[in-house]
Amino acid sequence: MPSLDAARRRLRLSDNHISVLGFLVEEDRIPDELSQERAELGEAGLVDAGDKIAADLYPLVSTLMAPRVIARVELTGPQGVTSNGAVLGDEFIFVHEAWPGSRESEYVPAEPETLVWSLARMVDLHRDLTDEVDSGEVIQSTMGLFDQVIERMEAGKSEEPEVVAEMTGAPSRLAEVLAHLNCMWRMTVVWKGPGEKSGPDGLSVKVLSVWDCGLEGYWLRELPTEPVRDGQVDASSDLRVRRTSAKELWRLMTDLLPDEV
Repeated sequence: MPSLDAARRRLRLSDNHISVLGFLVEEDRIPDELSQERAELGEAGLVDAGDKIAADLYPLVSTLMAPRVIARVELTGPQGVTSNGAVLGDEFIFVHEAWPGSRESEYVPAEPETLVWSLARMVDLHRDLTDEVDSGEVIQSTMGLFDQVIERMEAGKSEEPEVVAEMTGAPSRLAEVLAHLNCMWRMTVVWKGPGEKSGPDGLSVKVLSVWDCGLEGYWLRELPTEPVRDGQVDASSDLRVRRTSAKELWRLMTDLLPDEV
């Protein structure tokens, strides 16, 4: 159920609740498939009987309707995929985080100075003993072999990394690193304006793809080159990952954001 914490300006909303709010702002008819979410917003006191949105929602709704910068953090872990991120408007910034298995995400206002910290928290970026290890080690393979290693490990068999590497033909080091995989995350920042990857639609995009491998540390995926388009990668595509540190990832996350943030 959607809910509001007025004291801390926090909101819990699902993607469907956001869609309903968008229809209401545009004064469009709400599709039948969203009738339950419309009713839930009414029960929570966030929308009245006349389809008027509660004043507490206006900062978030106005930001979502006219974003200047959108940051999306897709995290894949043992409990599935969660979508988190941040939305920057002309007046407000909101960060949102999902909970595995829950429809709703928590939306919280943020300040520009805390944005990178918020994004880092979404991926549990932390310093530990692995930061003492020299970074720069590189593993090269293919996406097909990567998929085979992951499939064997997800099958629940108690196989040593050496066995997995032998059975798949993957580099032994790749199997060793993936044996400690906690999660994979991909951070994408999109904005309208000049940038390194500006497209014909006028949108610029920067992406960071990382493996969090516990005792084996952080690994930055350098190939396939981001941003990856649908259908661009197949089993024969080159895979290259480089060991990195939390310190470098903090810098790279900061560099994802446009200068005006």
